[in-house]
Amino acid sequence: MSQLSSQGSNAIIYLSYAFMLATALLLAWKYTSAKEFLQSNGTQRGIPLALNFIASAMGVGILTTYAQIANISGLHGLLVYTLCGAIPIVGFAVFGPLIRSKCPDGFILTEWVRRRFGVVTALYVSFFTCLTMFLFMVGELSAIRGAIETLTGLNALGAVIVECVVTTIYTFFGGFRISFITDNFQGACVLILLVICAAGMGSYIEIDPSKIGPSGLLKANKLGWQLIYILFVAIVTNDCFLSGFWLRTFASKTDKDLWIGTSIAAFVILVITTLVGVPGFLAVWSGDLTVGDENGYNAFFILLAKMPRWLVAFVIIFCIVLSTCTFDSLQSAMVSTISNDLFRNKLKLIYTRCIVIVIIIPIVVLAVKVADNILQIYLIADLVSAAIIPAVFLGLSEHYFWYLRGFDVMCGGLGGLLGVFIFGTVYYGSAKEGGKLLLIWNGIYSSEDWGAFGAFVIAPFGGLLITLASAALRITFAYGYSKLTGKPFTALDRIVVEEQEVASYGSVDDVDKKADSTA
Repeated sequence: MSQLSSQGSNAIIYLSYAFMLATALLLAWKYTSAKEFLQSNGTQRGIPLALNFIASAMGVGILTTYAQIANISGLHGLLVYTLCGAIPIVGFAVFGPLIRSKCPDGFILTEWVRRRFGVVTALYVSFFTCLTMFLFMVGELSAIRGAIETLTGLNALGAVIVECVVTTIYTFFGGFRISFITDNFQGACVLILLVICAAGMGSYIEIDPSKIGPSGLLKANKLGWQLIYILFVAIVTNDCFLSGFWLRTFASKTDKDLWIGTSIAAFVILVITTLVGVPGFLAVWSGDLTVGDENGYNAFFILLAKMPRWLVAFVIIFCIVLSTCTFDSLQSAMVSTISNDLFRNKLKLIYTRCIVIVIIIPIVVLAVKVADNILQIYLIADLVSAAIIPAVFLGLSEHYFWYLRGFDVMCGGLGGLLGVFIFGTVYYGSAKEGGKLLLIWNGIYSSEDWGAFGAFVIAPFGGLLITLASAALRITFAYGYSKLTGKPFTALDRIVVEEQEVASYGSVDDVDKKADSTA
């Protein structure tokens, strides 16, 4: 690879981190407030929202995961992956206003769950929400470590630690508000750097036209069709566990701004992920890889080896900015979730800030010691969310599912995961393999192995069936108990949400205008 000198690489890496730390601290000093440390409800217009969703939705892992599927399943698989990754962002404009109307003073999904299903269910969902963000943070640190080591040949442990220190420092002082502001800047930087990198790479890659047809990478294939379902279910449900997206949803000034922000973000994410995935089959056509190559995930970096050093420098900066803006979004979202769900936002600000420091320690340790397979980390989180989220969202319907209770939702989610284990045991003929299926041990990229496909069918639909079955049994038992004891039968009563004193959704200016118009 056209690697920079170790001195040059270190200078670029640590100056990039220093620049982001300095700008973030300056912004924190200028804009931070205790009120907006955990949330910024009703403050943001469409374009800043779009940049934030873009920055939050993509980490450095996109440079390997999208290229890998392109190398295995070609254009078909790549487009399926990019569409399934982009479209769910618009889902926050669909469900966000509905959840916001039911919980106007909240700022994350678990607050609505608490009001609809109770404290125990909220803590259950909160646990898996934090687990998902924890896994994503581990995966992101693993991804940036792999990217820097591949690009520079250096041991990237120092860079990983510095990234954690940088994001922890400015998140400690600025919280979510600063994460939001820095994401605007970092999101814009990502777009600029991407254009430079794409133009540079397009100028230096030589394609052998005779390899295009025989490769079969432009044809539809069975794996591509399988992934339509697997990836859509996995990403739609998993996005619901990422509190950073909900914080940004509640931060929108109006529903229109939310639609504008998510629509722009979805389109830009689609374009970016497609561009970074294309090297997966370009590397085949240039003769550097074969179809389904075990090094397919490294296609982007293999092609980058042919580029001049200045372009490698830009890619290093691109990776650092991309990783930092994704990591700080997850970090601030996790702090907001813990503060809201465990401490009901009653901690003193200094203690809330200390949570930022506490959570980072195990994440760094795991990222350094354990995490190797980034895709598998994400898939484990995806399967958990696929089992739990569908049952939770049934609670949004007061017309059809008013009778559901937290017990039913928890039975459904855990039952869905148990169903995956049973399916895996039967399908593979071994309880050990059934357990491995819960970890998506064999991945999702084998068209001959239907285990992963079955897991992502069983998890959501099995979870829904068990949820409804649990409700039926509970209601039947309650009815029988009522008949025997003469006590009131309340199992079909509607949940009455206690009205709380809340601020009107929107900015202070919007509230003042409403007051003036009614005066």
